[in-house]
Amino acid sequence: MAKSGLGFPRSARLLRPEAYRRVFNDARRVTSPAFTVLVHRQTPPAEPRLGLAISRKCARRAVDRNRIKRIVRDSFRRHRGHLPPVDLVVMCRPQAARAERAELHRQLEQIWQRLAG
Repeated sequence: MAKSGLGFPRSARLLRPEAYRRVFNDARRVTSPAFTVLVHRQTPPAEPRLGLAISRKCARRAVDRNRIKRIVRDSFRRHRGHLPPVDLVVMCRPQAARAERAELHRQLEQIWQRLAG
């Protein structure tokens, strides 16, 4: 099977605590009703990287937190080719646990468009 370029390799993830710390300490916020995205410009520029911080305050049940994480990863994977070289940490807000999948995808797409724009 041919590679489609829509994977989610390790190089596209925030993996180390230092990377998360850098984003949390020096980031710009982009918000929607269901998400807060912290955006930190990379130096030197590389591919966009995603980190997730989905807390129990946002979604009480693990199944809801995992659903939100799957949706965010899927949306990022589809749009990362259009994003600038930034490190992103996506945090959910309480509305995310109650929102439909299509609504979450729509809100994330709007965030990605703002970042690419």
